[in-house]
Amino acid sequence: MLQAFAAAFRTPDLRRKLLFSLAIIAVYRLGAAVPGPGVSVEAINSCLDQAQASDQRDLYSLVNLFSGGALLKLSVFALGIMPYITASIIVQLLVVVIPRFEQLKKEGQSGQAKLTQYTRYLTIALAVLQSTGIIALARSGQLFPNCSETIIPDDSVWTTVVLVIALTAGTALIMWLGELLTEKGIGNGMSVLIFTSIAARIPAEGGSILQSRGGVVFAVVCVFALLIIGAVVYVEQAQRRIPVQYAKRMVGRRMYGGTSTYLPLKVNQAGVIPVIFASSLLYLPQLISQLQGNETGAVRQFFETYIIDQSSAVHVALYFGLIVFFTYFYVSITFNPEERADDMKRYGGFIPGIRPGRPTAEYLQYVLSRITLPGSIYLGVVAVLPNFFLSITQQGQNQNFPFGGTAVLIMVGVGLETVKQIETQLNQRNYEGFLK
Repeated sequence: MLQAFAAAFRTPDLRRKLLFSLAIIAVYRLGAAVPGPGVSVEAINSCLDQAQASDQRDLYSLVNLFSGGALLKLSVFALGIMPYITASIIVQLLVVVIPRFEQLKKEGQSGQAKLTQYTRYLTIALAVLQSTGIIALARSGQLFPNCSETIIPDDSVWTTVVLVIALTAGTALIMWLGELLTEKGIGNGMSVLIFTSIAARIPAEGGSILQSRGGVVFAVVCVFALLIIGAVVYVEQAQRRIPVQYAKRMVGRRMYGGTSTYLPLKVNQAGVIPVIFASSLLYLPQLISQLQGNETGAVRQFFETYIIDQSSAVHVALYFGLIVFFTYFYVSITFNPEERADDMKRYGGFIPGIRPGRPTAEYLQYVLSRITLPGSIYLGVVAVLPNFFLSITQQGQNQNFPFGGTAVLIMVGVGLETVKQIETQLNQRNYEGFLK
């Protein structure tokens, strides 16, 4: 692997891409440390220290996960990449619902460019909405409920408007950096930035476990981490290969086809999207509870005991069930067996023993439903792992546990994708890759 790295840096164009990617990552991390206009840095640091000392459960832990800790500091990049992720998910869902969007998707590159433009507009709108909400929570003291410090000393409307514009501009800059990274760097830009945000929090989380629980528990966590990462890598690489044969056909004087290939169906066809969906839904009761203030009632007591409490068996079961449901839902809208069967029939392809057309679509649907079940169970198990480590990590920090849940799924997935892209470029230049 080290020889592959050396070979990558010896190749001029690949070295430029790697250095450009590192430069973009450096700019991204620098922006995460720059405080927003009108924000008191001393008050933020004081509130953060109090929150860590009191083991406070953070409402925006999932969003903070994608921002690399910038959210709670109210930096220029406080929103992180989350608005773009949400906008992308919404646009993907609208492609299924709105015929105009479905037509744009079928138009190829030009239609995809328009969908990308719609995603950018929606990202800006969501950034304005989220920044306004975060600033409102900071002014009302709900961002750090147990902290009496004034995070934004100036209460003027002008300061609020400038801060909203700064946070929105930060999101737009992150989106631009991600697109630059995709175009001129290595890997998918948005995924690499998410990877960077999560990786930036691992040393702090590991240090917190080491200081609070000691070296023995920290060593046990590291061993479990290696086992979990190994299992995730194994499942992420797993796929069902359906053999496909193409009949010979004459085009002019040339003969095409007569080849054998396969159609890969991944066990985890949905990626990390179901986990994000389920987490977002389960944070709604906590958000409503926080906005209600100190009001008490039987309904709120029930939600706080069974739904909001992330160590509760009801919460774990509900979280697991939502992940399984969204896995099947997302796979059904992203993979269309009928389209695949029509494409295969159009180019003379067929599955041995299966008639082209409708029988092929039914067979693909049957296989997909069978492999989606273990994939959904795998996503659910990995996602709820932090809930079983509440006794190891600090109370309320299960989402911050660096080796389970959304963090490990994203890090392993992005890492494998990036390494494969580097390996492909190395193999094109007759170098050994990483995965040999």
